[in-house]
Amino acid sequence: MKAATMQLPQTPPLASTKVPAPPPAHTLSRQLVFLMAVSVGLAVACIYYSQPMLGLFVANGIGSPQEIGWIPTLTQLGYAGGLLFLAPLGDRYNRKTIILVKGSMLVVCLLGFAASTGLPVMLLTSLFIGACATMAQDIVPAAASLAPENQRGKIVGTVMTGLLLGILLSRVISGIVADAVGWRYVFLLAAFSIMACLLAIARGLPSFTPTTELSYAKLMKSLFSLLGNYPALRAAALAQGLISAGFSAFWSTLAVMLHAAPFHLSSSAAGAFGLAGAAGALAAPFAGKFADKLGAPHVVRFGTMITSGFFLLMTLGSQLDPKLALIVLVIGTVGFDLGVQVSLIGHQTIVYSLDASARSRLNAVLLSSMFIGMSAGSIAGAMLLASWGWAAVTLFGTFCGCAAYLVRYIHAKKHRTRSPVTSPKIPSV
Repeated sequence: MKAATMQLPQTPPLASTKVPAPPPAHTLSRQLVFLMAVSVGLAVACIYYSQPMLGLFVANGIGSPQEIGWIPTLTQLGYAGGLLFLAPLGDRYNRKTIILVKGSMLVVCLLGFAASTGLPVMLLTSLFIGACATMAQDIVPAAASLAPENQRGKIVGTVMTGLLLGILLSRVISGIVADAVGWRYVFLLAAFSIMACLLAIARGLPSFTPTTELSYAKLMKSLFSLLGNYPALRAAALAQGLISAGFSAFWSTLAVMLHAAPFHLSSSAAGAFGLAGAAGALAAPFAGKFADKLGAPHVVRFGTMITSGFFLLMTLGSQLDPKLALIVLVIGTVGFDLGVQVSLIGHQTIVYSLDASARSRLNAVLLSSMFIGMSAGSIAGAMLLASWGWAAVTLFGTFCGCAAYLVRYIHAKKHRTRSPVTSPKIPSV
């Protein structure tokens, strides 16, 4: 039997000047975990509410289809900018204060969008809705900081369930409400839902001690230090970016494919596939629990295999009779989305265990790589669908899942052993 070689703990980044005190054990109740999950879901849903209503905006004479298309684009750009430039502030300042400030600004922006009468105001508020909706990515590191080490994966998974459900169900809910009472009420209800969450957060969420005194410029520079010092962060960012590319290629082209022959389904039918994806998202807490017990790297590799397998199933199923192909598509949607969420929870468990003083910045790096992957996947998906059809899109998803597995496998080969002085819950692969 080959003797294991000792692996030294990874060098901590020169990015913080304080070591945070461990949170009190009583600060994380089931009610607080539920509150964080709901708040994260409602916050991230604000990014997607407008997408099913673009046709209504055009019909109401607000702008041309090309002009209206800038509304979701600016929302996504605002979210990306918020992830990169605002999320790291969670290590520098009290996370609770940041959550409350961003949430209050989000309410103002949602009300401004609801009251807008012209496209310029809608575009401006869309940009800031995206930036302020990153309060969700301040809540997730807060949950990781409050969680006991042996339950961190489970708790992060539970909170992420709220986020994933918010992403997948937001389009369905906004479409139903807009059809029933009008698009303005979607944003009014969204504003009131965020207000309710903020009132509960102000009362129930504890304050957080800043973990660094770095200036903003040095805080941003430290993102590169984290990438340089932690191979596990580099592997997680690359692998999750690859998986996200396949995820985005699928969802950005699904409605177009279903609308065309041989299915000829409506946009509402395409939106209903979000319910199938939501079924996969419900597995997030179980993924976190397994990450605590078995080790996050094993869970991530399992997630990449699931993703690849179900994408391949959909590739093969696309050659079947349309009725059978549709059944395979539904099964594949549940399965590959499950794999994506399992991988994400595993990667977050890995990343949050690297440095307790830099969790907001670690989260910013991981999620920025996801956004880059999703943006690239949307472009690739559109090109593949136009040139080679739906089978090429699902084959691309298969390739992305396999490439992510390869990244995890190579990283595991290089960092196979654990230092005996580190906790077995802190991933080294």
